[in-house]
Amino acid sequence: MSVTVVRPDDSPPPSTPPESDTEDAVSAESFESLGIHPRLLGALAEEGYVCPTPIQRQAIPLLLQGRDLLATAETGTGKTAAFALPTIQTLHEGAQALVLTPTRELAIQVEDSFRRYAGEVGLKGAVIVGGVPERGQIAALRRGPDVIVGTPGRILDLMRQGRLKLDKVEVLVLDEADRMLDMGFIEDVQRIVSRVPRERQTMFFSATMSDAVLSLARSMLRDPVRVSVAPPAKIADNISQRVMFVSLMNKRALLTHVLDDAEVKRALVFTRTKMEADRVLQHVAAAGASADSIHSDKNQTARQRALNAFATGKVRVLIATDVMARGIDVDDITHVINYEMPPNREHYVHRIGRTALAGAAGVALSFCDVSEVPLLNEIRTATESAIEVIEAQPYHSSAIAVLYNGDGKPSRSGRSGWRSFRPRGPRRG
Repeated sequence: MSVTVVRPDDSPPPSTPPESDTEDAVSAESFESLGIHPRLLGALAEEGYVCPTPIQRQAIPLLLQGRDLLATAETGTGKTAAFALPTIQTLHEGAQALVLTPTRELAIQVEDSFRRYAGEVGLKGAVIVGGVPERGQIAALRRGPDVIVGTPGRILDLMRQGRLKLDKVEVLVLDEADRMLDMGFIEDVQRIVSRVPRERQTMFFSATMSDAVLSLARSMLRDPVRVSVAPPAKIADNISQRVMFVSLMNKRALLTHVLDDAEVKRALVFTRTKMEADRVLQHVAAAGASADSIHSDKNQTARQRALNAFATGKVRVLIATDVMARGIDVDDITHVINYEMPPNREHYVHRIGRTALAGAAGVALSFCDVSEVPLLNEIRTATESAIEVIEAQPYHSSAIAVLYNGDGKPSRSGRSGWRSFRPRGPRRG
């Protein structure tokens, strides 16, 4: 597989923008400068997207040229728009795009993004995922969708039943390919890809590029361009990392204290187990906060209901487990709270990446008891980032704090403590 590499600090030459009646200069930091059609620009403006993110600046012009793409990009970098916008703009009438995702939640979010980005252009989509009845999905396929987004297992099931044919697929996208391999979907993916026309454009997105991921990419891509943004396990600069040292018995009280502040407008709280997620939900709800939980013991309908309520602001707090982390792609999460420390650096990065999506600012706040200090020290060392110690809270444990080897400066004043944070800055696509 021959690969053209575009380094993160390079900007690929943009395709020629559509002609317009105005002769005003187009900003190099605009979607218009990347070649996005004016009919799509209006939808982006309505969504509040101001400036393209690095992955969008690199990928969109290349994809508009019809190139295959091998991209390293985390969730939250704007990668959905990076592949959705060129697909909407270049998909021929009567043709289809197929997007494979590892989880049901991500499939639903990606299909919703396609429809929102299409705006007045209009787009028929179908979400094909397990855990829900097939009837509605079969009906959606009969209507001839432009974009099919789904998980490998259910897509393969409907192919075997003769309900889904892929002979019209013109664009193929693998989103979060590394996670699909981790979840054991490689054989299903290979079977699906073998039924897609060879004459197609393929886009391959992965947070990491292991040998297994690269091997799968080689079997799918033709003369691809490789782009990379936000190297794996890199913490975004716009995430303010903070830690509160607290005894295990005081964690629930501390959570109530933190959630009492009005600046915590939308909080995602992570636990390590499903049982603890439900316990924390009961405590938070009893304290009067609007909250729900999402984990693998809940059925798909309940999970989607909780996610929708969180995304629309009907609930302010969502308690989740690590299994759900990458499936949560909700704008304007002001705070990610590690109620229990994650087991390793990768989980930490994926958790806190749910805030500060696509250029916004956010806070990552960890509750650390004595048993979790070694994990915190390992995470701080591995990510090479400072995590600020917040002492201005009623349950601070100095006995635990002295065990931390981080270089974050303690905050002894309420004015410089966790309440001082104010999210700011424009949201980007």
